[in-house]
Amino acid sequence: MAALRAAKQALRKEIKKRVATLGDQEKLRQSHIVTQKLLKHPKYESSRRIAVFLSMNDEVRTEEIIEDIFRRGKECFIPKYLTNSSHMDMLRLAEAKDIQSLPLTSWNIRQPGDKEEREEALTTGGLDLILMPGLGFDKGGNRLGRGKGFYDTYLERCMRHPKGKPYTIGLAFKEQICKEVPVDDNDIHIDEVLYEDA
Repeated sequence: MAALRAAKQALRKEIKKRVATLGDQEKLRQSHIVTQKLLKHPKYESSRRIAVFLSMNDEVRTEEIIEDIFRRGKECFIPKYLTNSSHMDMLRLAEAKDIQSLPLTSWNIRQPGDKEEREEALTTGGLDLILMPGLGFDKGGNRLGRGKGFYDTYLERCMRHPKGKPYTIGLAFKEQICKEVPVDDNDIHIDEVLYEDA
């Protein structure tokens, strides 16, 4: 277990270094390519209820995707992370411009405030698709997160929902693709990873 943790930490460091070498223009260029691949994806086209992360600086930009979700009349859910735990909810976003009014967390991520009443995906109709962030991915669908376990824990909850596990797609810069991501039994496999050369 300690060896696995150390291997994950070393890989996180290496990937952060690789992504840090990317300029903003390159991140935007790759993000646009990944977005175009997603918007044509049959799973995306057929999904009605989609959860998507609000991107940080070292992640594929998701603004264009969120706008498209609303343009197509789909339902959009975004993460709300609980501090000091691995608990996350996916809360309904009313419209794309709603994002700008959300408070910033200590991680510099916008998310719904504690006092806001919003629909949580699993208390209603579940989700069809979750777009996954991650630090690293391999081609076999293994994902390296930031070590907090938010998405693994949430996917376990999804599996207990009558609708079952949603389809999962990781969005990545090609610099985040690894030969092999070290995993254990608690790490949930994702269905697919989209990146420039995929």
